[in-house]
Amino acid sequence: MSESMTFKSPLHQMAMTTATDFWNDSCSVAELTYAIEHGAVGATSNPTIVLAVLKQEMPLWSARIHQIIAENPTWSEDTIAWQVIEEVAVHGSRLLLPLYESTDGEKGLLSIQTNPVNYRNVEALIAQALHFSTLAPNLQIKIPATAAGVQAIEEVTYHGVNINATVSFTVPQALAVAEAVERGLNRRSAEGKSNDHMRPVCTIMVGRVDDWMNAVVTRDNITTHPDSVNWAGVAVMKNAYRLYLERGYRTRLLAGAYRNHLHWSEFIGGDLILTIPSAWQKRFNASDVRVEDRINNPVRQDIIDDLHTHIPDFHKAYAPDGMTPPEFDSYGATVRTLRVFISSYHELLGLIRETFMLPNPDVR
Repeated sequence: MSESMTFKSPLHQMAMTTATDFWNDSCSVAELTYAIEHGAVGATSNPTIVLAVLKQEMPLWSARIHQIIAENPTWSEDTIAWQVIEEVAVHGSRLLLPLYESTDGEKGLLSIQTNPVNYRNVEALIAQALHFSTLAPNLQIKIPATAAGVQAIEEVTYHGVNINATVSFTVPQALAVAEAVERGLNRRSAEGKSNDHMRPVCTIMVGRVDDWMNAVVTRDNITTHPDSVNWAGVAVMKNAYRLYLERGYRTRLLAGAYRNHLHWSEFIGGDLILTIPSAWQKRFNASDVRVEDRINNPVRQDIIDDLHTHIPDFHKAYAPDGMTPPEFDSYGATVRTLRVFISSYHELLGLIRETFMLPNPDVR
């Protein structure tokens, strides 16, 4: 890369000069277009995101939703909602398809999330993931890093489908996901199947790690250094990244759920992915934060010690053996995030329900 090359923005500079990729944390057409212009190579979606996309870009979707309703008079709200979710995701994936094709599938992926209500149902997660994989060549399937989700991840990987583990906040979850992927890939290899197209990803929702630590501090009336909690998610991510490198996992880590610039700047230089909401992209692009390699800068030991000493749930998140898979579902950040995703899904159903009751906008 020429040293004289001009960059459109700090994120563009990062994308062009480091191993760190960034995605748009939405499948909104307008937001994804901006992100791609500044170096984004992927995107993601979930029920909360799709709901936001419909609210932002309903003029793009209103006629199509009415058409789906009219053409399928016996379909339930759930069936229609999932048809809409699928079409919104596929529509966004088309913007990334040229990149996917030009990089032989290495980049240009868009993640679509399985139904969050099925977080305890292995077979339902597998079935929906396999269905999603038929919708577009560059879709990556989000499965929660719950006890059932980890089992589903192995099976879906074995079937040759790229996964993105979500609802994930801890080193134990990230390790369980990576091990499940390894088992799936090894089963494929044992049967002579190629893994060349496999691009598995494991998300750590670093901002939601911080959120949970803050909630625990408030709930349990804990006094800790005010700076420490803002480093919790960064510490967890860096520890997971170190272990992934040491163990040679073929899964790539992804950081999501942004709360401050540490969730971007501290990961620059790592061979990982940052999925960044559009508002934070613009904020980072307008900032004077220097684009420099920080992934290998350790979080200060006094911060780690402070978190370990005062917040037991930090130990669960940070230590490789802090939790076992049966404990994943009841971890505070998991419960809170599933609540948000399921609530958004039900709100989306409500939007579809209201659409049933409105006259077709094309009929006067």
